[in-house]
Amino acid sequence: MSTDGPSGTEISEVGLDRPPPASARADLPMDFGRRFLTFVDTEEEFDWQAPRSRESTSTYALNALPIAHRRLRDFGIIPAYLADFPVVTSVRGAELLRGWQNSGECTVGAQLHPWVNPPFVEELTASNSFVGNLPPDLERAKLHALTSRIEQTFGRHPIVYRAGRYGVGRNTAALLEEAGYRLDVSVRSLFDYRQDEGPDFSRMPAWPWWAGSRNQLVELPLTTAYVGLLRGSASRIFPLTRHVPLLRAVLARAGLINRVALTPEGMPLSEVLEALRVLLDDGIRLFSISFHSPSVEPGHTPYIRDGSDLRRFYAWWDGVLDFFARENVRPARVEEVVGAFQAGLASKGTPPLSPVGQGRGL
Repeated sequence: MSTDGPSGTEISEVGLDRPPPASARADLPMDFGRRFLTFVDTEEEFDWQAPRSRESTSTYALNALPIAHRRLRDFGIIPAYLADFPVVTSVRGAELLRGWQNSGECTVGAQLHPWVNPPFVEELTASNSFVGNLPPDLERAKLHALTSRIEQTFGRHPIVYRAGRYGVGRNTAALLEEAGYRLDVSVRSLFDYRQDEGPDFSRMPAWPWWAGSRNQLVELPLTTAYVGLLRGSASRIFPLTRHVPLLRAVLARAGLINRVALTPEGMPLSEVLEALRVLLDDGIRLFSISFHSPSVEPGHTPYIRDGSDLRRFYAWWDGVLDFFARENVRPARVEEVVGAFQAGLASKGTPPLSPVGQGRGL
């Protein structure tokens, strides 16, 4: 299969699998203020420790999602549900997300788990669980199948995308541009998945950037920060501990270096609040928070095993949102943020794109 980008063009100038140049930074208008987005990886349940299986397609945990949705909406959050193929093709998933979308309570985006997303032609290997590792024609075909099914099911073209397992590759940005996506949220800044044959994000920034070659696609990483006394040297020191988890724990407990992502899954509230203070001091104005939909019911993910874990999950939101309220960091929705990025581009003399939600498709 060809390794060229869409329609024979070269691979995008600014990718998702390598650090962007500072010149690619995507700006928001100053009057947009400080905002945050909430993304839910809306997916099937599966054993996170077992090899990937095409048969693991149960979406039973969706029955608990309305409780979490109401909690988020009570805080003024309009979440983006990044739905994968088993969710989109399930009766319950389609019913829930369509209802919330049509009442203006959410955005429906795409999440691609290649092992349960047709066409099924690749071997089930660790490498192939990262869709960006697949040949570009196959990555395109899987993206087409998911995008088309979302558009058919919900009546709108999705504009926000996440690769399952954060599995972007060298062709992903170009393929997303071709498919009419406007926002990618696949990059997990400061994390490195090479030991699992995935991408290396260890040098990725917290700020968003224009990816691809058409000023159409913005990358908004899952917000992550280094904190601790040695934070200034963390970008050099922390990656050296990749194969020594105990050393990472020692550095964190000693208050020297800790890597903190904005998620209620496995990230204690106290550490997240410290990271938020650091990020605000660094001038970050847009924050990306994320969690997996099966976590809203105990027993489906490593993070929420019982009722006490679930109570801590909601207490995390209480603490983070109280902090945001004090710092005047307000919730935003995907379409609003995409429009603001376009306005920021237009202020530099670049014409705005076509209306949000009317991408070309595949």
